[in-house]
Amino acid sequence: MSTSRPISGASRRRVLQAGAAGIAALAAPAVLAQAAPKIRIGYWPVAAGLPFFAAVDRGYFKEAGLEVEPLKFAGAQQVMEAMLSGRSDGSSNGTGSANLAIGEIAQPGLFKIFCTNPSNAKFVLDEFIVAKDSPVKSMAELKGKKVASGPGIQNMTLCKTMLERAGATGAAVSELPIGQHVAALVAGQVDACYTLEPTGTVGRMNGTTRVLEAGVVAKYILGDPMAPWHGGAASLTSEFIKKNPEAAKKYIAAYARGIELVRTKPEEARAHMKGYTAIEGALTAEVPLASYMLYNEFKPSDLAHFQKFYDLFTEKGIFEKKVAVDGLIYRG
Repeated sequence: MSTSRPISGASRRRVLQAGAAGIAALAAPAVLAQAAPKIRIGYWPVAAGLPFFAAVDRGYFKEAGLEVEPLKFAGAQQVMEAMLSGRSDGSSNGTGSANLAIGEIAQPGLFKIFCTNPSNAKFVLDEFIVAKDSPVKSMAELKGKKVASGPGIQNMTLCKTMLERAGATGAAVSELPIGQHVAALVAGQVDACYTLEPTGTVGRMNGTTRVLEAGVVAKYILGDPMAPWHGGAASLTSEFIKKNPEAAKKYIAAYARGIELVRTKPEEARAHMKGYTAIEGALTAEVPLASYMLYNEFKPSDLAHFQKFYDLFTEKGIFEKKVAVDGLIYRG
């Protein structure tokens, strides 16, 4: 037999308060998730991604109240494809700018660039390397030779164009993963490689290869060895920025802290290559560091050089239409 007693006024108040607290607790995660969405950022494991790696490791994003998930991809094309499919919310530095532009052509308004990593003869990223004992002393001497290029449409287009402009006509260019460049030269499979750092440093430190010429894109594509080649870029998708304008601003500000660390304390920053790239140990201290340019640091001349780079791909038929750089830059 039930012996339930009527609930007193005080007990009823406690039940109601407990229920309200439970409802609030259930609602809280949803509110937090809306305020600080997970930000998925695609990266390619190259040295140019250093500001992003540092910002993750040092907790700059967490301090800004953000949850950032780094997504590692084998190449820049895969980073862009993840953004197109909605599996990623942006790219870190080191992601090929031309690869991003192909995504822009496929889906106009896909992303906004908030930082590039310009390189040239001073801030070295791009280079042609040969075996240490190779008789080749100039780019023109690669005429008719076997040359390997890093994979993807950006690398291959640049490699072929630079060889042509250097007078190395008739060179046979093939794609080869950058991690295999040094071994291919040592084995005599190719006569030279168009590659990106840290490959040149790896070969130099193990005594097997040497740099034939560095900062080659600035010289042969832009016409000035010291011109900024905006070959890689950090971006956020326009959809993410539109849905989460405050989170986007916080993310860019935290990312900028990573850039400031690289600029002001490069030796400290270098340690963050470990775990994200194949660079570790003594090599960490040897690899050239890229330069970085935030969206609010662009001058008209920088945009002009960036545009000249994109126009090459239009001329070569890689881009089916002209891509205007100015419209791709984040405006804050």
